[in-house]
Amino acid sequence: MGSNPGVPDAPSTPASELRVTVDPDGGAVRTWTLRCDPPGGTHPDPRAACTAIDEAFRGGDDPFAPTPRDMLCAEIFGGPQTATISGTWRGKPVNASYSRVNSCEIARWDRLKPVLEPGGPASTGPA
Repeated sequence: MGSNPGVPDAPSTPASELRVTVDPDGGAVRTWTLRCDPPGGTHPDPRAACTAIDEAFRGGDDPFAPTPRDMLCAEIFGGPQTATISGTWRGKPVNASYSRVNSCEIARWDRLKPVLEPGGPASTGPA
């Protein structure tokens, strides 16, 4: 319903504001804010972080969804890193936790590497 009859309002993107908390080694916790549309906040590379989230969704993946309980995951320990992302993404609430305790969780982490490890090495696994 536009202000002019027969002319729809321009689409708007709902707000995105996330709080990213990463504990890379069990001690040195880092916390950033991340805003998108346009990219901003205290995150060291908000443009790359927003792009990583957008690409995951475009690929048909919800990067904030937990690993399904019935998924088979290889017992591979990828490190002590943990993270949480909370807030709002495109108007929808987000409350996600990440770790590197098995192959499924490592894959979830790697999809969001620009969010969780800004400036870190690029993922070597499949996107």
